[in-house]
Amino acid sequence: MERKSPANRSLERGLAILRAFRPGSTLLGNGELAERTGLPRATVSRLTQTLVQAGFLQHHAAARAYRLGAPVLSLAYAMRQGSAILRAALPLMRETAENQRINVGLAVADGEEMVYLESVRRHRGSAFRHVTAGSRIPMELTSLGRAHLATLPKPELERTLALLAARRGAQWPALHKEIRSGIAAVQRQGWCRASWQAGVVALAAPLPGQAGHVMNLSLATERLSDAEIRAGLAPLLKKLVEQVAARL
Repeated sequence: MERKSPANRSLERGLAILRAFRPGSTLLGNGELAERTGLPRATVSRLTQTLVQAGFLQHHAAARAYRLGAPVLSLAYAMRQGSAILRAALPLMRETAENQRINVGLAVADGEEMVYLESVRRHRGSAFRHVTAGSRIPMELTSLGRAHLATLPKPELERTLALLAARRGAQWPALHKEIRSGIAAVQRQGWCRASWQAGVVALAAPLPGQAGHVMNLSLATERLSDAEIRAGLAPLLKKLVEQVAARL
């Protein structure tokens, strides 16, 4: 097995610091960063100083805390502009959302979470809006996450499930059963469903040939029968995934 150099470990830890910032967490001090990353506070202090010098963090002296710097946004913009998957998928996502009056999403796995690359949704007044790219959702609770888990080789799947089990504690037995059911559904029919938000039905399917990438359709509804899902939403999702894969 390849041994990681100290430089590699420092890079991984520095990236863990940046990942600790989420929507709603504008300012984080060294103590909070240490808690979120599991790193020693002295290590966090050294890394935040380096990230400030590089411009990736800004120091707020009065709050004794840090916020993300502009280079992070620049990297995100460069990623989106250079993404062949987004270029292929976004026009089809918009077309599907407009024609079917439905929410359409594209996400990619990052650790034990899914990160939205794009999500095309509708206001109550039927105008389009775009959920901010970069939103993170739990892998274990969502159709996006479960569809991704279905694509993993068995050793990687079991390692990921062990991490999720540690995070969920007493909730895990019931969740594990749902996840296994979702994985089986993807392997059997190409898609799975989950309703982790009240009143929302969501279906997801992996994007062929694009590791970690998953597409979903979601619909706010009080009730949608299995027959309606299979006759309506599922074929629509399969068609969308096939069209995007063909463009790639």
